[in-house]
Amino acid sequence: MTSPPRIDSHQHFWRLSRGDYGWLTPALGPIHRDSEPADLAPLLAAHDIAATILVQAAPTEAETRFLLGLAAATPFVAGVVGWADFAAPDAPARIAALAADPLLVGLRPMAQDIPDPGWLARPDLAPAFAALARHGLVFDALVKPPQIPALLALLDRETRLPVVIDHGAKPDLAGTDLAQWRDGIAALAARPNTVCKLSGLVTEARPGWTAATLAPAVAHLLACFGPQRLLWGSDWPVVTLRTPYAGWLAAAERLTATLSAADRAALFGGNAARLYLAKRGRNPAKPVMDGSSSRS
Repeated sequence: MTSPPRIDSHQHFWRLSRGDYGWLTPALGPIHRDSEPADLAPLLAAHDIAATILVQAAPTEAETRFLLGLAAATPFVAGVVGWADFAAPDAPARIAALAADPLLVGLRPMAQDIPDPGWLARPDLAPAFAALARHGLVFDALVKPPQIPALLALLDRETRLPVVIDHGAKPDLAGTDLAQWRDGIAALAARPNTVCKLSGLVTEARPGWTAATLAPAVAHLLACFGPQRLLWGSDWPVVTLRTPYAGWLAAAERLTATLSAADRAALFGGNAARLYLAKRGRNPAKPVMDGSSSRS
């Protein structure tokens, strides 16, 4: 049986001149630069990765449309997870307009940056979540442990909406106490409509991290979600704050080396295809064979 194509389920592009990346300051020196398809394509080719899911990095619909334009011109981008204002009175109409583009596969409010940790559970957001379900979109949950109770409340209400938890809900790998995170992950995994991205962990660790640093968190994610509900993602270029693309991929492969070939194929591609691309996006037909890609 042919293995499914490898898919990077979480990467970003941005163009600083757009001006809507409030978090992306000069203090983040290595990534305070334009990041576009031609920069990523050689890395995908080097690691036999056929396709990516491109994820928003600014809380504007204008950036989502910018990303959809990049995706249309970039064959390796299989789908876009964008942003919409879930709290807007006309949120369903806004979501419908964005969903008219078939390359939109999901939406992600930047919940981790919203001052109210209970924001996700607000009843007035229900029309937006209903619109996601109506248009076959996935909900990407960008949360840290303080937002997990609100996400659980949302999941109790939205029992059929596909929900992907970004970056393993960001465990504090630079600290010492993962108890709250462990309990939260176990509770999230108990909801059958959740999956989780194995991504973003290295930037939660201190500089000088090793695979052993990440091992307890990865083991807990595997124990709770299992390999059929985990999606590998690079979080490029943010990952380069701690390691090159190849460094995180190698660590993830090492930390999942005991899984069966079928489980590894699912985690590194098959699960992302099933979650994001069954009804929307584009099918990843072939691996990227060279570093060429047009800049838009």
